[in-house]
Amino acid sequence: MWNLRTCNIVFGILLGVLIALNFHGQVPIAAYIGLAIAYTLPLAWGSYRVDSQFYIPVICAGPSDRPQIALTFDDGPDYSYTPQILDILDRHQVSAAFFCIGYRISESPELAMDVHRRGHLIGNHSFSHHLWFDLFSSRRMLGDLQQMDQVLAKAIGVKPRLFRPPYGVTNPNLKRAIIKGGYTPIGWNIRSLDTVIGDADVLRKKVEAKLKPGAILLLHDTSPSTTGMLDTLITHIKASGYQIVRLDKMLNLPPYA
Repeated sequence: MWNLRTCNIVFGILLGVLIALNFHGQVPIAAYIGLAIAYTLPLAWGSYRVDSQFYIPVICAGPSDRPQIALTFDDGPDYSYTPQILDILDRHQVSAAFFCIGYRISESPELAMDVHRRGHLIGNHSFSHHLWFDLFSSRRMLGDLQQMDQVLAKAIGVKPRLFRPPYGVTNPNLKRAIIKGGYTPIGWNIRSLDTVIGDADVLRKKVEAKLKPGAILLLHDTSPSTTGMLDTLITHIKASGYQIVRLDKMLNLPPYA
């Protein structure tokens, strides 16, 4: 598997080759610069592909031998859309996972309690969801995640075990924070792009075309297009022979510590 360790081994060998060649003749500085640039490419790929497993194993799918799909919603809770999404889920009698931002919970703890009371899972999506979160030190990352834990525990009395990285970005600092905090990192294998697709019908058709057994579907309960197409999407998922299962049930994981 191509990960940080194998990447370091491969580029370490290549660097050793350049150094050895330098004893037999002048190796141009451009060769070293080119190697350094080439080294950054897999690091960037591993950071921005949550399913790459480059820095840390991230669960991005359920069992592919079962006709099950898990719905997940990021970035809430949001009074503009979360209550509507909860009502739609209630009508279809399905449960979902909400990876919530801590400061939003601190602003609306009663909405987080409503998500929990209706039988949905709440996961950790950081407290701040800061634009530069992936540049934080591991200590600051862990503090941010633990602040989310504290806010959620105050709101609904449980500490989340499942964690979804902000923006889906992973790196060595986040790996250390995840391990030290005892979290289970969760990704996805269907990204809806509902934060950029404003047309509900276009969004629904895009998602429907990607449905597959074991899918973990990334949506946002801050998106009007998601709210506009969710009812029809769930109907289609069920009519296609899939069962919508809460994420922790599909993965057989404990949701709370």
